[in-house]
Amino acid sequence: MTRAKEDSHGGPENAGLYVHVPFCRSKCAYCDFYSVTDLSGAQEWYEALLAEMTLRGDFAAAFDTVYIGGGTPSCLPSGLLPHLLERIRAALPVSADAEITVEVNPGDVDSDTLARLREAGFNRVSIGVQSFDDGILSFLGRRHGGREGFDAIVAARRAGFTNLSVDLIYGVPGQSLALWRRTLETALRFEPEHLSCYELTIEGGTPLHRRVEAGQAPAPPAEEEAYRFFSATSVFLEANGYLHYEVSNFALGEACISRHNHKYWDHAPYLGLGPAAHSFRTDRRWWNHRSVDRYIRDIRQGRIPVEGQEELSLEQLRMEALYFGFRTRRGIDGPTFRERYGLDLFRQKGAALRRMRAEGLIRLEGETLAPTRRGLAVADRLCLL
Repeated sequence: MTRAKEDSHGGPENAGLYVHVPFCRSKCAYCDFYSVTDLSGAQEWYEALLAEMTLRGDFAAAFDTVYIGGGTPSCLPSGLLPHLLERIRAALPVSADAEITVEVNPGDVDSDTLARLREAGFNRVSIGVQSFDDGILSFLGRRHGGREGFDAIVAARRAGFTNLSVDLIYGVPGQSLALWRRTLETALRFEPEHLSCYELTIEGGTPLHRRVEAGQAPAPPAEEEAYRFFSATSVFLEANGYLHYEVSNFALGEACISRHNHKYWDHAPYLGLGPAAHSFRTDRRWWNHRSVDRYIRDIRQGRIPVEGQEELSLEQLRMEALYFGFRTRRGIDGPTFRERYGLDLFRQKGAALRRMRAEGLIRLEGETLAPTRRGLAVADRLCLL
């Protein structure tokens, strides 16, 4: 966990860029990310986004990752995503070897669509498959079927993508371990370079939360059952050559780890553009309006569309570093943590570390603290040393 270097003009090198596309054709029952289903404002949003880029041109000396997420980027009008990447490269210093990712929904893409994205310069695609089972997809409120998920992966390979990530969800009511394993086996037929396997969580305010609260839908599995899914996923994918490098993420070797995601976990600088997007640099975090209309209005009035910000104290940065570090299999390097955050974990938190080690939650490798598989499953608690 090293802080990004500063260039001669004071801007950080090797920053990450995130662009939030706040549109979906429909809302999934479990999703609490900001998006709207009315696409009529897409052109106005796009023009505002291009203007925001010019306001942020001095954020970093270079961006070595670009991530277009949402929402559903692939629901935008044809040709807009290639044009967006072209404008990003013109307005911001994107590295020649940058990792450039776009999220797509299986219901939106075919080989021609994906080929155009690949030709435009996107070199990594993340496909929101979630499941190959129509019943599970229906429960989640997804607008594609299992066959479409299968076909989207085939189309991505035909389009020439050699860095493919597939999103999957487990712990869905009615989903057995056997059905989940078949989902993993189907995904592995394509040897994706990356898999994100998320446990279904019931977020407050979502349609699924309201259904569960009203007794109209079963609750997700209890903790021990959820751990069985988590453990089975980890064991199965590691046996098939995948590196379980973060709580929910698996890579087919070190070279396939998401470079962009590590910006968030490493306290590296990242710039977020678009409604609800978050940014971070040094010890300051800020976020844009969680409203397409307010975002556009601020831009039109010549204002940066920031809704709020916070200056993080050293103690807050320490807690975040512990939280992020224990979510990754590489863990926390003691000397680096001490130099960056001014805390000797072994001397000042020794009793807590010994207890977690005795409980089988962490392992010590020299001066590195790393979570075990069981520790990864409860990583959010480990930071409370």
